[in-house]
Amino acid sequence: MRVAVKTLGCKVNQYDTAVVEGLLAERSWRRVDFSEAADAYLINSCTVTDRADAEARRLARRARRTNPEARVIMTGCYAQTSPGELAALDEIDYVVGLGHLPELLSAIAGDLAEETVVSDLRRATEVSTFGISSFPGRSRAYVKVQEGCDLFCTFCIVPVARGRSRSVEPAAVLEEIERLQTRGHKEVVLTGVHLGGYGLDLSPAIDLARLLEAVADARPALRVRLSSIDPPELGERVIDILAGSSVFCPHLHVPLQAGDDDVLRRMKRNYTTVEAASALDRIRRRIPDVCIGTDLITGFPGETEEEFRRSLDYIESLQPSYLHVFPYSERSSTSAAKRWPALPDSLVHERAREMRLLDRRLRERYRQRFIGRRVSVLIEQVREPQSGLLKGYSENYLPVSVEGEDRWMNEVVAVDLFGRAGDRMQGRIA
Repeated sequence: MRVAVKTLGCKVNQYDTAVVEGLLAERSWRRVDFSEAADAYLINSCTVTDRADAEARRLARRARRTNPEARVIMTGCYAQTSPGELAALDEIDYVVGLGHLPELLSAIAGDLAEETVVSDLRRATEVSTFGISSFPGRSRAYVKVQEGCDLFCTFCIVPVARGRSRSVEPAAVLEEIERLQTRGHKEVVLTGVHLGGYGLDLSPAIDLARLLEAVADARPALRVRLSSIDPPELGERVIDILAGSSVFCPHLHVPLQAGDDDVLRRMKRNYTTVEAASALDRIRRRIPDVCIGTDLITGFPGETEEEFRRSLDYIESLQPSYLHVFPYSERSSTSAAKRWPALPDSLVHERAREMRLLDRRLRERYRQRFIGRRVSVLIEQVREPQSGLLKGYSENYLPVSVEGEDRWMNEVVAVDLFGRAGDRMQGRIA
């Protein structure tokens, strides 16, 4: 059977898709591109904004046009939060919420008795979608160590979509890292919906620092990178472990979302700009040359010109290594959408443009310091399409291009950096 899969959204969704793809392979079902004729089309959806919902619906219509006789299945966060809306669409045959792997496979096969299968994840106590042995075609693999969130930021629908915070036992995490290492992966990214909430639901309760200690003690023969972690969760113990082990990459993504205290309060982010700056300062003192990225939302409802200017100045003073800038996009069922009117789109996008100009300066400033230095780069398994050069990322997340043979693919190599070309560093294999 031919199955086409399309994944929208975050690293957690990509991990979930990898789990499903492993189950497809076990059944000898053939994975085909989403643009090809298939017997079943699976859309692993995102619902973080109304636009993400629209993209999932567009993909469903596209699948129906490609093969009108095929089964079209919607899963992921949009399926979890809006099953009735999706089930009413002619182009969708099955709606399967998160965590229902047997039912999802039945839907793909076309023998699921019900058209809609969704359960209340706020009552879930375990991570049900877990367990992979590889990420085909990738040098870097994701390991989902945590699921769900209990924070309820006012702009975010994820706690409703993904349910309560729940964690994978450390022993299972270590086993998965070992499996991925055995299959040839040279780097793993520990990921979750709210990584900093790891372990609080386990019995006995532990924390993220305990998991990181276990990983460091296991000394895997690959690089380990963390995904997003909020400022309050970057305590001294976590930083000590990251700084004290060569297993972990000197790279942290710390989503601030805003650089003004009034906006942070409306977002319900539970920290101040002073506390966030202190967290970043602690990291830089302990980990030289650390790469620190952040997420920022511009044009949050009610954001005044003065608040935006304070945020812009604050971010520039922090000097992060890069920014991921998101113009605020309304998610209709969130607290923010219900409580405050949205700003004009033109203003939201103009502020995003200004913040991205700052991002360009920050990236250039951070990367410039590495010219003339040697870094460790994991070479990816595909070349740059335009130049034909090998490409990869250094341990501190510098994008690097080098000349070389295919034998360097999926290998960690020492690279001497001599310049920059566009967004990438240029180097020579040492």
